[in-house]
Amino acid sequence: MGGFFGVAKKSNCVNELFYGVDYNSHLGTKRAGMATVDNGIFSRQIHNIENTYFRTKFEGDLDQFSGNSGIGVISDTDAQPIIVNCHLGKFAIVTVGRINNIDELEREMLAKGHHFCEHSYDIINPTEMIAALISDGTDIVDGIENVYRHVKGSCSMLILMDDGSIIAARDRLGRTPVILGKKDDAFAATSETCSFPNLGFSIEANLGPGEIVRFTHNGSEQLRKPEKEMQICAFLWTYYGYPVCEYEGRNVDEMRYKCGEDMAATDDTKVDYVSAIPDSGIGMALGYAQGLGVPYKRAIVKYTPTWPRSFTPGTQERRELVAKMKLIPNRELLRGKRVVFCDDSIVRGTQLRDNVADLYADGAKEVHVRISCPPLIYPCRFINFTASKSELELITRRVIQEREGAHDSNLDAYATTGSPEYEGMVEDIRRQLGVTSLKFASIENVVNSIGLPKCKICTHCFDGSSHD
Repeated sequence: MGGFFGVAKKSNCVNELFYGVDYNSHLGTKRAGMATVDNGIFSRQIHNIENTYFRTKFEGDLDQFSGNSGIGVISDTDAQPIIVNCHLGKFAIVTVGRINNIDELEREMLAKGHHFCEHSYDIINPTEMIAALISDGTDIVDGIENVYRHVKGSCSMLILMDDGSIIAARDRLGRTPVILGKKDDAFAATSETCSFPNLGFSIEANLGPGEIVRFTHNGSEQLRKPEKEMQICAFLWTYYGYPVCEYEGRNVDEMRYKCGEDMAATDDTKVDYVSAIPDSGIGMALGYAQGLGVPYKRAIVKYTPTWPRSFTPGTQERRELVAKMKLIPNRELLRGKRVVFCDDSIVRGTQLRDNVADLYADGAKEVHVRISCPPLIYPCRFINFTASKSELELITRRVIQEREGAHDSNLDAYATTGSPEYEGMVEDIRRQLGVTSLKFASIENVVNSIGLPKCKICTHCFDGSSHD
């Protein structure tokens, strides 16, 4: 996915920028970058963070930055920020999103006389494409609206102008969040509100879908009103979001707790305690334990001294090894016990299957798995969650192929909680994972736990309901 942070301050902003960007590190693992502007002069650094941390890479660069305004990004895709000089002025830009039609847009832009400089693996840099679309506008707002008109997928952005002002624009359908914060001498915008508390910011506003705001250290002004339609990603609450964050006024950990508590209210499974598969399963597990009326215990613990996050090894085999090595089972708590384990999702199923085998080997008597979202029937088309090379990488599609003879057959029935097809698919997944029982949250549970109307939440991965 990715996350960004931008700040405009009355005095030097470099410290706030550095730590504000760092608080988005859980959203991306590939590239990171920062840019500041000082009297019209831009400074920029971009680093690969696949094998180390944002702070480690950028701490030695801080003396190279100066100015009262800056933007930065943690990205799962391209090298950013891009610095552009066009008829709209000189600016730096960072983006979060996904461009599904980038090849088509590249052909159109090349035919119009544009050129592109940033390529990796013969693929154009998506942020450079966004900058090119903006430069086709009559002004900065028209340029951003040009992005909204042409991009299929999603795109939120921060633009640092050479006068020190920052423009924040949220995706047209609000799939990813942009939150505005303020303190006495500064304004900021971020993807994740966990950037704010330790830097002294309070939440000023959640930008609406398609809303565009310009801010300086003195305040903000709205350049474009928000759209009424919204499709904010449900996975921001169930998976991506840091526990203390909130979107649309709904706290991440509170949502996870309520989801677990509500699921447990209809669960008559007899167990000794509830545990989480850390970290994103913790909030749900606490709620599940409360709902079941049994203790919460840490039967699996993440080894945080060296595995606080998963870097991105080059092969699936090594990724699975990393996922295994960072989690340590507590054998003393597992031996002879019946345990409910809570996790955020099942994508391929290979990692969870290996975890389950280890839990039994370490003495667990029963392993019950509860998932805080419905089965993933459709790959994500909008923010790169479940970004698979093939739909058959999803365990649900492989099961459907076995049951129907085609992986894309009768999908509506398999996405309907409680249908015979749904129940058969879940049972097949349970057998493949080797767990005692398996239950997924329903779409209704997820929507109710988030607390927004269903029509405002993107549940495409579960039911294929969303659109560009």
